Amino acid sequence: MTIKTCFFDMGNVLVFFSHERMCQNIAELCGWSFPQTKTFLLEEGRQWKLERGDISEEEFHAEFCEATARKIDIDQLRHAAADIFWLNDSIIPVLHGLKNAGIRLVLLSNTSITHVRFIERHFDVLRLMDDRVTSFEARALKPEDRIFEVALSKAQCEPSECFYTDDIEAYILKGASFAINASIYTTTPLLLTALRELGVSL
Repeated sequence: MTIKTCFFDMGNVLVFFSHERMCQNIAELCGWSFPQTKTFLLEEGRQWKLERGDISEEEFHAEFCEATARKIDIDQLRHAAADIFWLNDSIIPVLHGLKNAGIRLVLLSNTSITHVRFIERHFDVLRLMDDRVTSFEARALKPEDRIFEVALSKAQCEPSECFYTDDIEAYILKGASFAINASIYTTTPLLLTALRELGVSL
């Protein structure tokens, strides 16, 4: 068996993030409390609607302004929602090593256009990807079947020739159900061990 394509989750794999920081940023922007903001974004599901492509940034902005009774600049809102990431420096040499070995790299992430654009502006990591599968474009969230089907359509190889890493076990189990070699991400040394077990030595 030869691994030809690696799927990488973004949040807590390529970059780390904090939903708490997102709620705090937005609370400070609009004058809400942290619990109010968390309810609006996460508990009422608006962040997941953004990530699933069910609502646009503009629709989210309009709902937010109506709910807060404030006229918030959309770019300020975008920044508050996305200034929540920091790079996983340890993963970068692994990505370069895989590329040098001729292995295809594909992003496979539940994310929003707001977050992708912020990461593109502030980090180089997404430039290392050969292709991307994002939930807002696929109109499906992991662990739904559709996003994995889209990913495999971009793999350019058989599922058994793919490797997938993610920090959420339910998503790893779903990937494995598609015959993808899948390993949960906890640390980069353990990721390298999982790759070595599949014959990929960097």
